Order: sequence, then structure tokens, then C-alpha cells
Amino acid sequence: MGAALPTLLLILAGVLVGGTWSLYRQGAPKVAVLVTAALAVLATVAGVLRLLPENG
Repeated sequence: MGAALPTLLLILAGVLVGGTWSLYRQGAPKVAVLVTAALAVLATVAGVLRLLPENG
């Protein structure tokens, strides 16, 4: 997949951040907001880590 996977993960992270903000603004339960935020953080971290070169 090469460079496509990190790009897709970062796009997913952006969508999740937008979803988190939307849920927060609508007054959704805090659990839903926190779960969506956690998924956004995980997608961001995964996307960034996939961009780092491998050692070895």
C-alpha cells in the first residue's frame, strides 16, 4: 500500500476529529465524545508512525 495507508489514516483522523467536535456541540453523551476522540488520536498516531522510516 506504500504511502496510501498513512494518508488514509490521517484522513480518517480528520473525519473523526470533525465527528468528535460535532458530537460535543450537539451535547452527545460524554462517553461517545471520548470514544470518538480516542479513535481520532489513535488514527493520528498510527498515521504518523507509519510515516517514520524503519530502523534496520
